[in-house]
Amino acid sequence: MGLLVLLYWPNIIGYFRIGLVFAAWATHETPAVFVFLYSIFIALDGVDGWLARRLGQSSRFGAWLDVVVDNLGRGMLWSLLFEWGWLVSALEWCVYVCNHNGRGDQWKSSFITSPRFIQVIMTNGFRTALGTWVVSGLHCLPLWLFGYQRGLLSHWLYLPPWIQALGTLLLAAGRLLALSVETWCIWTHIKYLTKDELEGKKN
Repeated sequence: MGLLVLLYWPNIIGYFRIGLVFAAWATHETPAVFVFLYSIFIALDGVDGWLARRLGQSSRFGAWLDVVVDNLGRGMLWSLLFEWGWLVSALEWCVYVCNHNGRGDQWKSSFITSPRFIQVIMTNGFRTALGTWVVSGLHCLPLWLFGYQRGLLSHWLYLPPWIQALGTLLLAAGRLLALSVETWCIWTHIKYLTKDELEGKKN
């Protein structure tokens, strides 16, 4: 199919999501509009994968594009939240390089030798209770914090402080679970790289 893969419907959704990232960035001083655009960005993350399976349009490019777009959006939002937000983005890009360098489009299904709890998170492409918690921490924690910083949780959704605190705690716990997976991915890739170095010296 060659370059026709670029025009697969799931990938077109990816391009649209990139547009949403830039539109959200341009409207970040209008929190309600920003949240609306970024929420669509998050929601479409599940649509492209479903559509790829439905239409038989799964591809290596699509798998690559999906993670690139996710990282682009979250990186933008973390940079808006905190001066050190780029560190979170840098970590996610590092994990992306580690996974796609050695595993390509099959990175989600290549965790057979991982610790049991990581296997549970990754089972069926994150489509488990624990996997959903992790994905919620990845995608929703920065948006939740944005809503908290801009007063949307209290003045727009009228959430009492204890619900705001509980939501932050649950989403942060999901993000920490994601961090455990990210740490394992990076460490596994480091072992892979150093193993090659040792074997090269022996030969």
